[in-house]
Amino acid sequence: MGAYTTATADFDTLQNIVRTLKSGYKSADGKTHRPSAKLAAIVTLEANAGIRIGDLLRLRPCDFVREGNFWRFNITEQKTGKGRAFPVPDAVYRFVFDYCQENQILPDARIFPITPREVQKQIKAVREYLGYDNISTHSFRKFAGQEVYEASGYDIEAAREFYQHASVQTTQIYLRRTSRKLESAIEKSVHII
Repeated sequence: MGAYTTATADFDTLQNIVRTLKSGYKSADGKTHRPSAKLAAIVTLEANAGIRIGDLLRLRPCDFVREGNFWRFNITEQKTGKGRAFPVPDAVYRFVFDYCQENQILPDARIFPITPREVQKQIKAVREYLGYDNISTHSFRKFAGQEVYEASGYDIEAAREFYQHASVQTTQIYLRRTSRKLESAIEKSVHII
């Protein structure tokens, strides 16, 4: 699915998907899907870091670099060729660190040794089980950007920078949003007679 046709997951959808992945489920076709801490961690990390699934699946513990009082990614995005050096919230770093400790992942090893295709297949299965439409891994990247957009006081430029889009227009299409300034102006211009 393309970036513009994929739905943005809301928090409840995200939470239901993660819980279902953690607990396992039995699909309508009778197939048993065992609990998957790995898939739950992938969804959680993408929803908090906002990086594309291909970049996320290439992450290694050594790609987290301490810089002053915060952690950051030391990666180059595959799609754009841009470095991603944003701060990683401490809670996100701790989540990844704990996951790596629990799973004995070495510093140079991939954290999630799985293909994007396999992750998409699993997300499709859980999405269908839960009855959600148009949810894919990209929905969780969009969720992360939406959260940044709202937390920044609806600063579209902050969302653009987070996504590393070339233009605000791309970000507006991506979030399916007009600027907050335009939304306010439209609201103020209403004259019901």
